[in-house]
Amino acid sequence: MASQRKNSHGVRRLRITPEELTAIEALVTQTASSYRSVEDQRFLKEVGVIAHDLPLRIRRFINNFRMGETGLGVCLVSGYSIDQLKIRKTPSDWHTKGQFSRTRQEEFFLILLGSLLGDVFGWATQQEGSIVHEVLPVKEHEDAQLGTGSNQDLWWHSEDAFHPYRADYVGLLCLRNPGCVRTTFASVDMLRLSKTQMEVLRQERFIILPDESHQEGNCDGGKHSALNTEYLLSSAYERIVRMKRDPRRVPLLFGNAEAPYFCLDAVYMRIAGADDEAQKALHDLVQAINASLEEIALEPGDCCFIDNYRTVHGRRAFRANYDGTDRWLKRINITRDLRKSRALRPSCSSRVIH
Repeated sequence: MASQRKNSHGVRRLRITPEELTAIEALVTQTASSYRSVEDQRFLKEVGVIAHDLPLRIRRFINNFRMGETGLGVCLVSGYSIDQLKIRKTPSDWHTKGQFSRTRQEEFFLILLGSLLGDVFGWATQQEGSIVHEVLPVKEHEDAQLGTGSNQDLWWHSEDAFHPYRADYVGLLCLRNPGCVRTTFASVDMLRLSKTQMEVLRQERFIILPDESHQEGNCDGGKHSALNTEYLLSSAYERIVRMKRDPRRVPLLFGNAEAPYFCLDAVYMRIAGADDEAQKALHDLVQAINASLEEIALEPGDCCFIDNYRTVHGRRAFRANYDGTDRWLKRINITRDLRKSRALRPSCSSRVIH
């Protein structure tokens, strides 16, 4: 096991004790019996209260991660029990996910932990507006820059970097990872750039284009008919097209000058026009991140949270078998301020951004 954790010294870790696991499983079972799914609006309204029944040590660990902004910007809660027989085969794609998923309890567990950091949400333009996303290899995507790809490294990025309402945190729960496929990370604290370069990167001299996961062919319609009306969904896609056609100029670093945040995407960020100084700063930024990437192979039962304002993440390439045994993760987006996206949500209770 030690070799699977190589180069991950900056990850904050907590291993669930047997006593804590018993308490967590009881809470998850009770929750799963009270709500039809994690998409249940009643559950999403009440999950922040339910999460207070998680063991104190775990709540304190995640709260310390939320309040602290040092280190790699990644925390790991490990030791949750995954019944491989119960979850059965890795699906061939995310469309096969039913309303009553065989991984319901795992989804409830992930959202309970994630709700200690903020409010979970989904995108109308990603996986049909689901709150929990499936991260697994899809044959048609094997060469694409998508979480459902496999043949290529998934290049490091801030999740949904192009969007002003992107997540504060990303949560990943590993169900299966037989090939020990490595997740990659790099933190803003690792950057070794000059003050002049940092200042250039703080200016609105860059653009970040929408990534492939929000393109219309990768969603296939709106699952939540009460929310994703044809008009709202088409408006969401039109907004993505406008962002691609006429991207806004943005800084890549922002916030406090001494301890900045960043928003990056190795594949989709560019300089805004002819700008040699900005191009040089961007080149050196990319090189600095490439040189500082750390890796970890998530194991079944590992729940990983990434600070999306301080840490980029990606994934190493792997060979998918498409036989039901491939790597399978669950992913959620978490915001510390749900209100900031209110203009793009149909109601105050909706968790889907259009």
